[in-house]
Amino acid sequence: MNNRLPLPDAANLAFVEELYLAFLRNPTSVSTTWREYFEAVRNESNDQKVVRRGPIHLPKPLFDPERSRAGHAVTDTDALAVEPIEEQQDRVTRLVGAYLTRGHTAAAIDPLGIPRPPHPELDPAFYGFTEADLDRKFWAHELRGGAFITLGEILTHLKAAYCGSIGAEFMRIDDSEQRRWLRERLERAEHRVRLKREEQIRILTRLTDAVMFEEFIQQKYPGAKSFSLEGAESLIPLLDLTIETAGEQGMEEIVLAMAHRGRLNVLANILGKRPREIFHEFENLVDPLHEGRGDVKYHLGHSGDWVTASGRTVHLSLCFNPSHLEFVNPVALGRVRAKRDRVGDGVMALLIHGDASFTGEGVVQEALNLGGLRGYRTGGTLHVVINNQIGFTTAPEETRSSPYATDVAKMRQIPIFHVNGEDPEAVAHVVSVAMDFRRTFRTDVVIDMYCFRRRGHNEGDEPGFTQPLMYQVIDQRRPLRDHYLEYLLKLGEVTREEVDGIAVERRRELERDLSEARSHTYLPRREKPTGIWTGYYGGLGEDEEEVMTGVERARLIEMMQMLTQVPDGFHPHPKIAQWLGRRRDMGSGARAIDWSTAEALAFATLAAEGRRVRLSGQDTARGTFSQRHAVLHDTVNGRVYVPLEQVARGRGRIEIYNSPLSEAGVLGFEYGYSLDCPEGLILWEAQFGDFVNAAQVIIDQFLVSAEEKWRRLSGLVLLLPHGFEGQGPEHSSARLERFLELAVNDNIQVVNPSTPAQYFHVLRRQVLRRWRKPLILMTPKSLLRHAQAVSTLDDLHQGRFRRILFDRAVAPEMVTRVLLCSGKVYYDLLATREELRRQDVAILRLEQLYPLNEAELSKALAQYPLNTPAIWVQEEPANMGAWRYLFARFGDRLPGAGSFSAVCRPASAAPATGWPALHTIERQNLLKAAFDAH
Repeated sequence: MNNRLPLPDAANLAFVEELYLAFLRNPTSVSTTWREYFEAVRNESNDQKVVRRGPIHLPKPLFDPERSRAGHAVTDTDALAVEPIEEQQDRVTRLVGAYLTRGHTAAAIDPLGIPRPPHPELDPAFYGFTEADLDRKFWAHELRGGAFITLGEILTHLKAAYCGSIGAEFMRIDDSEQRRWLRERLERAEHRVRLKREEQIRILTRLTDAVMFEEFIQQKYPGAKSFSLEGAESLIPLLDLTIETAGEQGMEEIVLAMAHRGRLNVLANILGKRPREIFHEFENLVDPLHEGRGDVKYHLGHSGDWVTASGRTVHLSLCFNPSHLEFVNPVALGRVRAKRDRVGDGVMALLIHGDASFTGEGVVQEALNLGGLRGYRTGGTLHVVINNQIGFTTAPEETRSSPYATDVAKMRQIPIFHVNGEDPEAVAHVVSVAMDFRRTFRTDVVIDMYCFRRRGHNEGDEPGFTQPLMYQVIDQRRPLRDHYLEYLLKLGEVTREEVDGIAVERRRELERDLSEARSHTYLPRREKPTGIWTGYYGGLGEDEEEVMTGVERARLIEMMQMLTQVPDGFHPHPKIAQWLGRRRDMGSGARAIDWSTAEALAFATLAAEGRRVRLSGQDTARGTFSQRHAVLHDTVNGRVYVPLEQVARGRGRIEIYNSPLSEAGVLGFEYGYSLDCPEGLILWEAQFGDFVNAAQVIIDQFLVSAEEKWRRLSGLVLLLPHGFEGQGPEHSSARLERFLELAVNDNIQVVNPSTPAQYFHVLRRQVLRRWRKPLILMTPKSLLRHAQAVSTLDDLHQGRFRRILFDRAVAPEMVTRVLLCSGKVYYDLLATREELRRQDVAILRLEQLYPLNEAELSKALAQYPLNTPAIWVQEEPANMGAWRYLFARFGDRLPGAGSFSAVCRPASAAPATGWPALHTIERQNLLKAAFDAH
């Protein structure tokens, strides 16, 4: 039974008074707990020493209820005796609260000793206390299990917990259970005592590994850019302890992401990459045939197995990343989510940040936000900030408007621990608390490790140009390993011989690896995909594998029946009920298949075949244009129903998530997901294709270049609504030209389909082929409900995706000009041809713009008379769209045709006009020119 009693308040004070009267008459008439409390109150009033046998959870002294019950009025003397005690006790409570919330401002977290003014509320004088009050006793119900102790003892306890080498920010967390848990761990005295000898030896060994590696690099490759970890060597024992703890907690895999600083050290000492491989990269002994164009060494990732002290194996995977530092964060989180969806909860993310980038890059906020959302949760991420206290040459006061680099993380209800990186045992304590908190509450934790950069931004930099005073201090500091070694030698925990032996062995290993790297007998080989990627391939050769993507007609009808049913008692919106009815007509053949129905059938058939389908983006569940309705809402009770999930049940899995208003973060997440789900259809949809602008870093630095830089494949699909319909410059163009500019060596696929069947087949082709490349899909807006942009069940049943759609409506021998186009403009051209009755004009649709099959294009053009002029028609301005891409490839003549020219809107800085009337005029001029051009 819990013997801690609730605090008496206005509601139970009368009850306490009755107990107190009974106690005065006969002390044994009340429980032991109450008797101890009342004795404590009476003894404290007499300023006598309190002898207690157990904890009591009750506060300050009460008024004497017996005097009031006997009819005695409370005198001025009574008030003078009682009120100051209560008021002073209240001031102690506020002082304790100040240390909980503000103690971090007085913590010794800066290894350079740069002074920080502590918060004034941490000074007892702020509350009116004097030196004389330090020996007075006060009730501290949450310290030492509850006790009357002196104010001085209270302050000593608080400073040890909150103002040492660790400063904790957690009191803003609303969850009282989490706050209590953190207080208990931070204030527990046994967690602040010296570590065991084996723990200290492990830390010293890992510091030795870190220091020896950096010194070796500087000696052998002076001036070479390596982004040294010197000044932040505690990162290596921090990671060591984190992985050990994770293994003991049941983690089977950790996905890491980090920027440049310390990356080579982490690769060698944590990820298990042989130093000879790193030295090989320094030696520039590159064989492009085997290694490709590659990337700089401090961008590269690696994976390997870590065996903990207890024999558990943890697989480690460090993500490749570009110089856009923090953009790797959502990629890593997406990978973790994919792994957890496949193997369960034994996977976690460990993200290593720089202080300047953590503050400055908005994708950090986007990734933090994702961590708390249903579609993107990963079970809690450990964030480690390597706080160099400077960004390249920029001081903190120039990079942020908040006290800490980690203040952006306060958007989440998560703890932030600031720790002095030159106190490795404090770092060890923080790791223990952080990892236990993450496991207990399955949420993110931030460790802000204060350190410094010994060599400036990189090895060719002179930091003294801009931070002369800081680097005067840094230049006087010896390596952390030396400080910690001295500390252990004084304690008698190690001998000089032991330590020298560790260093000699590490040096010998490094020399051996360097010799192998320089011997020319070691040559890295291009790795073939392994594990879940076995059997998939990239590279050139998109035409080598064609698959039939049609589905049996009976199967499609069955899928449609399942997709249009709702549970008994479910009340869809009346318009949704009508929409479901129209879909049922499509399933019976009474109505043609529209765009969203073809999409639903592609998703459903893939899921029924055991594939995972994951779609996320802004408002994707309903669809930006109210076309998808993948999630239905009951109009009576608000419950939701997802028909696609019923189709997938027991086979594949379908997930549709509305994303936050984020492009870079969510696209990065889904790209990361695709890296660990090659068998699935993973899609990201932009609300409008124009919004892909905000995710350009993910596209440039990951999506289109990862295979060439890092040999990493992805089958991610981007759905980008595209089409000029008078909605203005920000709601017209998915920037087709940018993807075509980035397209080379079959690195991506760019498709602009014009029929629902084509959309159905290209989605299925993306999964059923083993060739894995990102797919950029220009999707429609007005065509979602266009009367002619429809297909039949037979179109979905028969055949496959066609890169070029021929024109069967005109006689080839009568053709005098060929119009080539892509996407929505086809229907405008078709209507204009019918209006003008121009049966001498053929209209060919390039459904796949890249990779473009020239042989198939020549075959399509060869059916018309020799030297028939070909005209490319696009809605976009002349400096946008596909025209410049096509002209750069073919010049002024197409193979198998005559002259090659274009009809476009005039070149423009903005994609489209914002005036609907002007849009109409431009459209009319465009169509007229297409049929009048020579």
